[in-house]
Amino acid sequence: MVTPRREAVNTVGFIDNYCQQYYSIFEDVRHFEAFKYLHLGMLSEIPQKSLPKRAKTVGLKSGQSLHHFLRDALWDTKKLREMRLWLTKILIGEREIILCIDETGDKKKGKSTDYVTRQYIGNLGKVENGIVSVNAYGVVEGITYPLIFQIFKPKNRLKPGDKYKTKPQIAIDMIQELKEWGFKIKLVLADSLYGESGDVISCIEKLQMMFIVAIRSNHEVLMPPGSQKGYNRWKAYQQKLSHRPTETRYLREIIFGKRHRRRYYQISKTNTPDPTGDESWYIMTNLSIDLPPNVAQLYSLRNWIEYGFKQVKNEQGLGGFSSN
Repeated sequence: MVTPRREAVNTVGFIDNYCQQYYSIFEDVRHFEAFKYLHLGMLSEIPQKSLPKRAKTVGLKSGQSLHHFLRDALWDTKKLREMRLWLTKILIGEREIILCIDETGDKKKGKSTDYVTRQYIGNLGKVENGIVSVNAYGVVEGITYPLIFQIFKPKNRLKPGDKYKTKPQIAIDMIQELKEWGFKIKLVLADSLYGESGDVISCIEKLQMMFIVAIRSNHEVLMPPGSQKGYNRWKAYQQKLSHRPTETRYLREIIFGKRHRRRYYQISKTNTPDPTGDESWYIMTNLSIDLPPNVAQLYSLRNWIEYGFKQVKNEQGLGGFSSN
């Protein structure tokens, strides 16, 4: 006779209700409880959210059970990810999303953690020992939804069975996966790492999506012989800022010979009316927009997600994550 599982210990109402959606993934009720405790500790007000401190906060004697859950417990991370994505899709429904592709990294000592090595950490702006992931977020009516992510696996840290993929290749995989899930992607935003990737742009256009991507100041465009690059006049616009008054920015279109499906803009980072190259950034888009400032307003969503991600990591006590 099969003995029924005991009921899981209750925590906080909204955490219990959310985690219940994942109940069937865990064969052992203790693992399901650890799953709930991790969420409870993550949302607690303790400044540093290490496993021992989370355990203490939720009333456990030590962090060993949480450590065992993460390292040794038998549960399918793929099923958990699919369940979370399914719940997100239900919540968004048929509304269109603005898809933001970005990467984030954290400095980390040692090499005991998989895929940690010396590599470029974008949010630090330099090469450090750490770990990097490529992330996809959806923006719907001003709300940001984390969708999927993949850890970047450097060539020198590949494990048996791993296949090396560049960050642009990872981005392509994520865009295609979200499309297969049925997300209605209205627009894709990405920085220059992806904007300079012909494969990424080709994928987006093949899927008949719009995009706004950053490009380098020396971005090359093929032009017919005798054609010249032209600059339109700078136009002032009001840039909306989070929790601050709007500020004046400037934008101008760059035309390579003549206008094509892809259009190019230079945008000031400050209120300087005629910025130098270092004081501005460059974008490429296939949007047909009559009012160019809309391009800058839309692309700025990516910057605020990046800023918000940093704030979330700081809130979770992960801003200076560097343990062995």
